[in-house]
Amino acid sequence: MEYFLEVFADIHWGAVLQIIIIDILLGGDNAVVIALACRNLDPHMRGKGILYGAGGAILLRVILVAFAVSIMKVPFLKFCGGILLLWIGIKLLIPHDEEEKEIHASKKLWGAVKTIIIADLVMSIDNVIAIAGAAEQAPGHHQMWLVIFGLLVSIPFILGGSQIILKVIDRFPIIVYAGGALLGWIAGTLMVDDPGISPHFPNLPNLHVEGGIAGAVFVVVVGFIIARLKNSKKTSG
Repeated sequence: MEYFLEVFADIHWGAVLQIIIIDILLGGDNAVVIALACRNLDPHMRGKGILYGAGGAILLRVILVAFAVSIMKVPFLKFCGGILLLWIGIKLLIPHDEEEKEIHASKKLWGAVKTIIIADLVMSIDNVIAIAGAAEQAPGHHQMWLVIFGLLVSIPFILGGSQIILKVIDRFPIIVYAGGALLGWIAGTLMVDDPGISPHFPNLPNLHVEGGIAGAVFVVVVGFIIARLKNSKKTSG
């Protein structure tokens, strides 16, 4: 019991907040997938389908994040992950055309659960990389507890409030830009801290804040420009 109290007291709350924001911004589609996968279940089975499917998906994500966190010391992996996060952040700011999701809705409980877990696996790569990057801020021995805690806290938001959150985001687009900037910040801090690059640029790890700011600005500026170009093309067409 004392160990868990010590872990709770030492939690890096800034990183936890980042994990929750990442899950809300990048996990809205997962809630939609869960709803679609369970739509053909008997009403009394839908609760179990949602619970088991979400539980399995979260467990799978924890395993994936644990793997990602454990290999973050591999040279140039942080740099590559940072580049991918920059693209994910930019993609978050680009408006997408509404497309119907092709999700197979099973009439059997475990069929729906399997659909949820497989879909979540395919859709969670961006979440995993972003969460692993956010967890890097915490001490190494607390990183996995941090990931698990952040994911558990974000579950009610994703399952219960995702549609409300999405409507708020639609009304206040600045929230999306803040989320994109957060992903850019994490990307920048990962890239300057890469163990494969630091031997060639010894002072680079000291530019943690500067790298984060550069990443955030890059995502917001590039995302804004692409979004404007796409909207103007749609208007002229």
